Amino acid sequence: MAVILGRRVVSARRTPGSFLRFFSASTEYDLCVIGGGPGGYTGAIKAAQLGLKTICVDKRGVPGGTCLNVGCIPSKAMLQASALYHEAKHTFEMRGITGAEGLGADFGKMMANKDSAVKKLTSGIEGLFKRDKVAYSKGWGKITGPNTVTVALNDGGEEVINAKNIMIATGSEIIEKLPFVTVDEEQIVSSTGALELKKVPEKLVVIGGGVIGLELGSVYERLGSKVTVVEFLPTIGGLGIDAEVSRDMQRILKKQGMQFKMSTKVTAVEKTGGALKITTEPAAGGDAESIDADVCLVCVGRREFLDGLGAQEAGIEMDGRKIKVDDCYRTNVPSIFAIGDVVHGPMLAHKAEDEGAMVAEYIATGTKPHLDFNNVPSVVYTHPEVAWVGKTEEMLRAEGVEYKKGKFSFAACVGIEYGASAEDIARVCMAHPTVSEVLKGAAQKASFGKAISG
Repeated sequence: MAVILGRRVVSARRTPGSFLRFFSASTEYDLCVIGGGPGGYTGAIKAAQLGLKTICVDKRGVPGGTCLNVGCIPSKAMLQASALYHEAKHTFEMRGITGAEGLGADFGKMMANKDSAVKKLTSGIEGLFKRDKVAYSKGWGKITGPNTVTVALNDGGEEVINAKNIMIATGSEIIEKLPFVTVDEEQIVSSTGALELKKVPEKLVVIGGGVIGLELGSVYERLGSKVTVVEFLPTIGGLGIDAEVSRDMQRILKKQGMQFKMSTKVTAVEKTGGALKITTEPAAGGDAESIDADVCLVCVGRREFLDGLGAQEAGIEMDGRKIKVDDCYRTNVPSIFAIGDVVHGPMLAHKAEDEGAMVAEYIATGTKPHLDFNNVPSVVYTHPEVAWVGKTEEMLRAEGVEYKKGKFSFAACVGIEYGASAEDIARVCMAHPTVSEVLKGAAQKASFGKAISG
């Protein structure tokens, strides 16, 4: 296969009647973003809005990354639909609304509605690319030099992109292979498979009581599954959640019907006929027990996605599993930056979005990026929704910091109270996806003339 600088080359192997096609491409960009997820597409759009000639490369083809395609957005569509069904079935009568006694759920239509929401939003990202003149290359991008990205195009052939700057925004992927189980996306599923089930399982075991496990567990519990969550830690919600909030959350979810086995580890998941047998034992050691299930959902975390990126060959320095960057998100290779899940900080879409926009602004204007990870919110979209930001009570006690504790029902207008400007609000890291992002978008328009997503 020939590689021609600044051109796409489709395979030279020709069948009778076929011909070799060349697609012309620009010889150089100001910025090449590898990864079309929330961090990547936000960075690419912001860069283009600031006048940089920008191209985004993504292996999925459909933009939006994990979040829009198989994560945040489809899960929220299912959470919303199942919440409406559950509320109608269990609360309408007490509110004086009759007719909900025989209410049923069409799971196929619910899934189709979820797919429709995903398609609308991902096509919307491509629309934003066209609006702001972001070039989009669909294929596997590999760094082949400090200013070069070579793309194995999904439709065949290769594209060589020259760029003054490269932004790595390849995100993360689910951990599928564990010593005690291998995901098959049919009976033993990851979050991706859980969003593609053909029917509601009678019994669902969720391995991992973090954000994703609780959200998807809630979906299927509302739709009629008997859900058991197995969690290695003594608290649910994952790392960083306040212990008191975690306890209250677990109490509410138990009241809704979810069951929990805390401080428990899974040692085996076996297929027995058409069912599953999940073997567990106390995390501290003890007698084994087993749980029967129709489907097992594995939610034990995510790993940085750097496969085939060429980071090692490019001489990019690592810090453990993360790419090492300075305060401006620059790697040890001066022309290459990295953001999102591949660098330190919470693995959250809205954190990646802010980093992408800030790095684009730094490249275009020289304004140094700043994001305090203590101010990045975490949210569990169960009912009720649970969120936290900043240090927990446990962290403050461990650090010997004096603090005052207050509790109040959810209501706030922080921006007005503290005299925040539109730019202040535009630069706040808002949880994604939430209605509060609309306020952020309005503030972006007021401050910068344009919003990232509208």
